[in-house]
Amino acid sequence: MQRLKVVAVVGARPNFMKIAPLLWAAGRRPDSFEFRLVHTGQHYDKNMNEVFFQELGIREPDIHLGVGSGSHAEQTARIMVALEKVLVEDPADLVLVVGDVNSTLAAALVASKLHVPTAHVEAGLRSRDRRMPEEINRMVTDCLSEVLFTTSRLADRNLLAEGVPPERICLVGNIMIDTLIHFLDRAEGRDTPERLGLKRGGYALVTLHRPGNVDDAAKLGGIIDTLCRISRELPVVFPVHPRTRGTLAAFGLFERLEREPGVTLAEPQGYLDFLSLMRSSRLVISDSGGIQEETTYLKIPCLTLRENTERPETVEFGTNLLIGHDGDRLYEQARRILDGGWKAGGELEFWDGRVAERILDELERRRDRLTAPPAERLVDTGARL
Repeated sequence: MQRLKVVAVVGARPNFMKIAPLLWAAGRRPDSFEFRLVHTGQHYDKNMNEVFFQELGIREPDIHLGVGSGSHAEQTARIMVALEKVLVEDPADLVLVVGDVNSTLAAALVASKLHVPTAHVEAGLRSRDRRMPEEINRMVTDCLSEVLFTTSRLADRNLLAEGVPPERICLVGNIMIDTLIHFLDRAEGRDTPERLGLKRGGYALVTLHRPGNVDDAAKLGGIIDTLCRISRELPVVFPVHPRTRGTLAAFGLFERLEREPGVTLAEPQGYLDFLSLMRSSRLVISDSGGIQEETTYLKIPCLTLRENTERPETVEFGTNLLIGHDGDRLYEQARRILDGGWKAGGELEFWDGRVAERILDELERRRDRLTAPPAERLVDTGARL
């Protein structure tokens, strides 16, 4: 039987943690799969990119498109032009995309136009907020995808409500947890907290990168005010995203953080060092999507600086709480955690470290349909945006 030719597309740091388990698993099935890894170059900072490939044991990409930064339209268009050439010159049976970044959307659009089936890993997530570019990326990618691999039954329900036929939906669980489980022991053995002068279990870990938080001087200033207030009761470590560093400096806030004795500013961390910091933290304050999931699995309190989330199971069943942009509420909830009044969180279905194997099992089961001629395969999905 001929191998299924898969082009896997990544472009940004969150993608790397999601694709790694699939590359590991496909390597154990060399007679069934031929994976080509295409890196669009959407993230190009060394600390946000190369170190992740090295630590996750991901081979060098087979193709690097090198698109770099730009507006959403510019970046998406450049990826589409470059990726189309790749798929025309060396056709694939399947394009596999992960997450919700511009690279995900661009790849799904190109594959759809070329009549190549798309599989979307982490399908069905919805924040109900179309002001978020990621929400548009998720919705369009899901509408175009042949196979939708979901993280939870909540995501299944989202897709069914949008008219996606049930046979296109496959609940497999959260693939980021595969990576976390694989590396957890190694991360716990690192001395990252100690190197930053932190006591295990005795600090708050902070990440900020979303434009809604870091591009608005008033909002960012309010967040910094509260972080400084928290740091007087619990040390705060803040690995600063390159984009966030720029806006902090532009708004005159970076020096203020440097002067605060309870705040430790750090460079962006590699995956293992960041996981080490998260695993040993007392609480996490973030606007990230993936961190909501990782803290839920680790049962670490998470305060999310957003009004909504595409991962509601982390709030309903996990350790996450949406704070919005209310500084007083952020401080109050941080105090509640320090006082021992936080929810414990529960186990989530299929967040078990075996997601990649389930995905490959399903692709093998669907092989005949995925490799069928377009005239036999292409039908109206019924899905609506």
